[in-house]
Amino acid sequence: MNLDSLKYNSDGLIPAIIQDAANGEVLMMAWMNEASLEQTIKTKLCTYWSRSRAKFWVKGESSGHVQHVQSISVDCDQDTLLIKVDQVGAACHENYRSCFFRDLIEGELVVNQTEKLPSAG
Repeated sequence: MNLDSLKYNSDGLIPAIIQDAANGEVLMMAWMNEASLEQTIKTKLCTYWSRSRAKFWVKGESSGHVQHVQSISVDCDQDTLLIKVDQVGAACHENYRSCFFRDLIEGELVVNQTEKLPSAG
């Protein structure tokens, strides 16, 4: 399968769900375009497209919390990626292991991880 056979949205992006390869925990979701996916495949480090900054970013380039790619899967509709990684440090920019550190309980957001990870560097 070629990368151009993937179904990117109207902005040329595809969602990437990032999962811990060791324990299956969902760590984050980010957007990729064909070029960032190619870079991810080449370097084995997750590279994303920042919609807000309109530029590429390699996860951990400033924090040291890198994601080493173990596998990349594509869903049945070919419009979503599942990337299994070895996560170094926090996946979340708020320094939690996972970006999904809040639960919605009876309409209220509740932090489900009370301990932040130490900052790298």
